[in-house]
Amino acid sequence: MRTSLRDTVALVAGLLAPFLTALALVPLRTSVTHTNLALLMVVVVVAVSALGNRYAGALAALSGAAWFDFLLTEPYQSFHIRDRADIETAVLLLLVGLIVSQLAARARTLRTVAVTDASYLERLHGTTRLSRTTASPDEVVARVRAELVDVLDLRSCRFEYGTLVGRPPRLESDGSLEVPGWIWDGERQGWPEGETELRATARGRYRGRFMLTPAAGAPLPSLEARLVAVDLASQAAAALAERAADPERV
Repeated sequence: MRTSLRDTVALVAGLLAPFLTALALVPLRTSVTHTNLALLMVVVVVAVSALGNRYAGALAALSGAAWFDFLLTEPYQSFHIRDRADIETAVLLLLVGLIVSQLAARARTLRTVAVTDASYLERLHGTTRLSRTTASPDEVVARVRAELVDVLDLRSCRFEYGTLVGRPPRLESDGSLEVPGWIWDGERQGWPEGETELRATARGRYRGRFMLTPAAGAPLPSLEARLVAVDLASQAAAALAERAADPERV
């Protein structure tokens, strides 16, 4: 599983930030209630969760509870807690930290999904506007080629006019991959080797195909991205269909 730099930093922060916070609170441990100290530790957990993922948040919650016990409750510098109220506070700190970390990570995921969906929608709308305003379907095809490279994170993409030649792997209309002679699990196996075709069809008629070349070792994009790619190819096919219906359209 690939880990981004942001998530790596968050994991390190999840381990160290609660310790540094507890260390900074040591001078206050006799003048501030342990409940308030625990709340400050929760703030750190929330910050780590917002920066990284749920694993970093969970690590911060565990680290926060441990260092709260070790540095801020009596007997100090010991993982033994003498006071029952402090035990309850430490347990609540751990539970609240774990819950908050999951909520913060979930919020981050939803925010990412919302931004991604908005980007996909804008790509589709942009291509639709172009197909309505340009006199050349070839411009729509070129636009779709560029969009497919971005949406699917491809190394390159080209368009073939004319009849079908050969039997390369194919990206189907439902976002699945069909590889002749194989039962292909795209989620696990990623892209097949070589080019993958994405057929451009409109009103049930074949108008051409986009030949997709992924980067070496690239994972298969999300299902949402693949379905957007299928819709983009359909828009190119619709533009080509209009030219076929109106030969004077260049």
